[in-house]
Amino acid sequence: MDEKEIIIIAAIAIPISLVVIVIVLFSVFTRRKNRLLEEQEKAKKDFDRELAESQIEIREETLRNISWELHDNIGQLMTLAKIQAQMAQEKPEMMKEVSETIGTGLNELRALSKLINPEALKSLSLKEAVGLEIERFNRLKFIAAELTVKGTVTPIESNIQIILFRILQEFFSNTIKHSKASTLKVLLDYSDNVLTILAEDNGVGFEKTDNFMGIGLKNMKTRAQLINSTLKIKSVKSKGTALHLKYKFT
Repeated sequence: MDEKEIIIIAAIAIPISLVVIVIVLFSVFTRRKNRLLEEQEKAKKDFDRELAESQIEIREETLRNISWELHDNIGQLMTLAKIQAQMAQEKPEMMKEVSETIGTGLNELRALSKLINPEALKSLSLKEAVGLEIERFNRLKFIAAELTVKGTVTPIESNIQIILFRILQEFFSNTIKHSKASTLKVLLDYSDNVLTILAEDNGVGFEKTDNFMGIGLKNMKTRAQLINSTLKIKSVKSKGTALHLKYKFT
């Protein structure tokens, strides 16, 4: 094969090779792009599903709280007011006690009304929503609860806020129902473009074999991952449990 033939073959082969390379690269790029789009679509569906479940769970928890407070708290206050009113027919000086009991009942109803609207959380900041939970725990003497806020409160997109609130609500629920704790401390720290949430109780703690560790923690971690936040739960048997969450503002 002479030099001229080699040049002709090279002149043909090089463009063909370039075309093949371009086709291969385009094919690889297309597959990666499609895979990325599929992953993004899956992530969106996962987020929407968890958001919907969080909203449903918050409403269910709210309805349970309302039902309990109406029956066991406000109902008892109104029954007491009725008894006092009947006694006041013979002892008019007791009317002051009747008025005070009714006033307490009205205050309880006002506090409860903030939770009745299922869309209420969307109009509240995370600080306000958590504050209502803490206020309720103290008002009903469930536990000695305390909320501390540091830094300048930064607005959070409502869907993210719902998931953050549900994570905390699930932790609170386990504290109230299972921990046998006497204190609950919550910190919301808005610093350096990061929201750090710390919630800790002084309860009995749990081990890895406990149901809370298997189911509750899994749900909380899944939701934390969906909003690109980090979540750690540390529990020491007989000493208590602590939640540590970091959410970076975008």
